[in-house]
Amino acid sequence: MTRAALVIVAVLILLLGLLWVFQRQLIYLPDRGQVPPAGQVVPGARDVSFTTRDGLRLGAWYVPGDHDVTVLVAGGNAGNRWHRAPLARALAAHGLPVLLMDYRGYGGNPGSPTEEGLYLDALAAREFLGDGPVVYFGESLGAAVVTRLALEHPPAGLVLRSPFTDLAAAGQVNYPFLPVRLLLRDRFPVAERIAAVKAPAVVVYGTRDTIVPARLSRAVAEAAGGQVTTVELDGAGHNDLSMLAGTELISAVVLLAERVRERD
Repeated sequence: MTRAALVIVAVLILLLGLLWVFQRQLIYLPDRGQVPPAGQVVPGARDVSFTTRDGLRLGAWYVPGDHDVTVLVAGGNAGNRWHRAPLARALAAHGLPVLLMDYRGYGGNPGSPTEEGLYLDALAAREFLGDGPVVYFGESLGAAVVTRLALEHPPAGLVLRSPFTDLAAAGQVNYPFLPVRLLLRDRFPVAERIAAVKAPAVVVYGTRDTIVPARLSRAVAEAAGGQVTTVELDGAGHNDLSMLAGTELISAVVLLAERVRERD
């Protein structure tokens, strides 16, 4: 092997090593800043907190409502609960109680995000809600979090917004030049896990989503172990307002909550 080739190999090994060490900074993009009081952002909301099994005290927003079914919202990989306030307001307008959680490292919460950590955060949020029917709403990465949660704490219903089959599949779309599947430490195998979930599910996706392509979300719907409904938002991208609090999205959640109430 020539000297030039040795240098190239050494540089590639160094780059792969750096990606292994710092990959979570590429996956998790939290807004770590403190959020305002809940009531200043969502009418009637209040600040709440709960403790995870590994001892982290996490802040969240709870919006009361007169519906029998509560919606637990797990966000995506970026921002914090403040950025999901339009979703909470839209659901609350239909009378649905909403728990808008934030993960460790997000929205002023302590800790650093990992796959296992996010699961513990969602588990603590679910335990905070206690008894009563709960619909899990997971946005993108949050869809992976609530799908795992559904295996230990089966929900009354499941809404997966822009879910991927697993994180490696989504990562390969965004970093096609890297051996993503080989390097990833956090896996989030959604399609594998949802096959064991029997709760009714709604999968919502946009046809122009370039971050989590529609084909990945369709594959998740096809893998679902229970009754599944798909909602395709024509022309919608991953971060479009219609994917946050659009009429079709909100209607899908409300309809699922009504089905749960009638069933129970």
